[in-house]
Amino acid sequence: MNYCGNPLHYERRKTREVKVGNVGIGGDNPIRVQSMITCDTMDTEASIQQTIELANAGCEIVRITAPSMKDARNLEHIVKGLRERGCNVPIVADIHFKPEAAMEAAKWVEKVRINPGNYADSKKFVIREYTDEQYAAELKRIRERFSPLIGLCNTRGIAMRIGTNHGSLSDRILNRYGDTPLGMVESALEFARIARDLDYHDFIFSMKASNPKVMIAAYRLLVARLTELGPDWNYPLHLGVTEAGEGEDARIKSAIGIGSLLADGIGDTIRVSLTEDSPQEIPVANALIENIEKTSNAQRSTLNVELSFDPFSYQRRATEKIERNRFKLGGDELIRVVVRQANFDKVAHKIDRMGDYKPEIVYENANIIAVDPREDEAIAKLNAQQNAQFVTVTDEIDLPVIAAFRLLAAKLQARHPILLKDRLVGAVDPNGPGRLRSITPTSDFLETLLTASTNIGSLLCDGIGDAILVQGEEAPGQALRLSYNILQAAGSRIFKTDYVACPSCGRTLFNLQTTTAKIKAATSHLKGVKIAIMGCIVNGPGEMADADFGYVGGAPGKVNLYVGKTAVKFNIPEAEAVDRLKDLIREHGKWTEPARQTTVLEVVS
Repeated sequence: MNYCGNPLHYERRKTREVKVGNVGIGGDNPIRVQSMITCDTMDTEASIQQTIELANAGCEIVRITAPSMKDARNLEHIVKGLRERGCNVPIVADIHFKPEAAMEAAKWVEKVRINPGNYADSKKFVIREYTDEQYAAELKRIRERFSPLIGLCNTRGIAMRIGTNHGSLSDRILNRYGDTPLGMVESALEFARIARDLDYHDFIFSMKASNPKVMIAAYRLLVARLTELGPDWNYPLHLGVTEAGEGEDARIKSAIGIGSLLADGIGDTIRVSLTEDSPQEIPVANALIENIEKTSNAQRSTLNVELSFDPFSYQRRATEKIERNRFKLGGDELIRVVVRQANFDKVAHKIDRMGDYKPEIVYENANIIAVDPREDEAIAKLNAQQNAQFVTVTDEIDLPVIAAFRLLAAKLQARHPILLKDRLVGAVDPNGPGRLRSITPTSDFLETLLTASTNIGSLLCDGIGDAILVQGEEAPGQALRLSYNILQAAGSRIFKTDYVACPSCGRTLFNLQTTTAKIKAATSHLKGVKIAIMGCIVNGPGEMADADFGYVGGAPGKVNLYVGKTAVKFNIPEAEAVDRLKDLIREHGKWTEPARQTTVLEVVS
């Protein structure tokens, strides 16, 4: 199965155009940027104001939650108010659980988003085996619930997103396909077949997950399946990483998931989901798109090669273990962080105080062999050597980073560990053989972060890479922090607490930003523990995916606590919930006391 035309050559996937109001998605249209308002849908004026703010920030399509019939009915007043104020941004109704709310919302908006995992299914986490006859009966039931919405969308000429979420697959799908990318794809295709049977084609797919590896695999598998089904299955795709969280970590995780797919030509509209004010999402999304446009205009590889990895299932490249600067790498060892000598010298005096962001290997002292992966003779020479070598791509070549390292991994024997780089830039220094005269940094750290995360993160999710070097950022401390945070976001090296936090929306039952800050303040020392912070039951037990513990809004002012996907504490007053979460973590043996901070008086004495 092929998920893109050529993984070494950028070419955007060809799709049909789907119109969402006055905005075209897919076809020859640019990649579109979306976001979602965060206020209560019943607050008409706030909904109008937040939508206008998003439109003014450059958001091209705005989504509004409609979890109930009263919310769906109020969309009429929101849309009317927007149009009266000259705001023509298309509105999408976000539907969960209630087909009747979808039918009401579809009267007023330009697009309806449904989740196949909960649109016509009650979520019970029931384990049962379905016979073929029982499974067919379930599909018939879904068709009966889903067909009226298709008919209304067809009549009104409005669009639909069939949006699968990794954490909210139906019991039927889970029991037949498991909690897998394949299950995500099949869940969406079941609904798409119903739409096509009714001659409705104005729909868009999405395959969202909080784990970038799962997300990437699901989108690739979907594209491969659509290609197999035929040229008229060329529907556009909406990209997003769910529950990415906030701050730098969220931007890195979004770049890994969204950026790597865009780099392969996959994706027609995107949303960067941040636990921040919605307008903050727009510059990040635009920067991701601009990065890909630079890639598409850069030198393109016309090479083709059989990939060294399975694009639909993660497995780390099987290398031999070697040792450099007293650190082991390769095999099942930790993926190491490499720095240039110049940057090491800048932090050498404070390494003992750098905590988790320490440099591990110095490039110039690690006997790293840099090659142009197009030079077969150089690769053959490496493959002929008896001992495993530490190999990277040379900087002075005109290939995109992802293509260059994929080509290297395909040609180089798997036993040789590979050093990944975020950029291939610079010029040979005549005063130092093999050394760079300079790495040209960008003044915009967001661009640096997104470029490094897209390039290195994509390759890590391909299973390629035993060490990484961020050389697009001059400040050594910032480059080291970025290196480790990319490893954490890609799930390649967990060195701190991992948080899964949903973006705010009208369903949220508490202030996500302040609550997330409180939880982080109490738990950020728990290395390797994964905590999900969900504003409501919709983004609750399912969306938490593989989190160890969950903090979920259950009712206004009340919180439910989870262990995995199981609710264990109910209706806890919000004022007590963070302390009760700490108690729950203690009960399960994953709590440690934070390191005691030395005071100034103690230092003086």
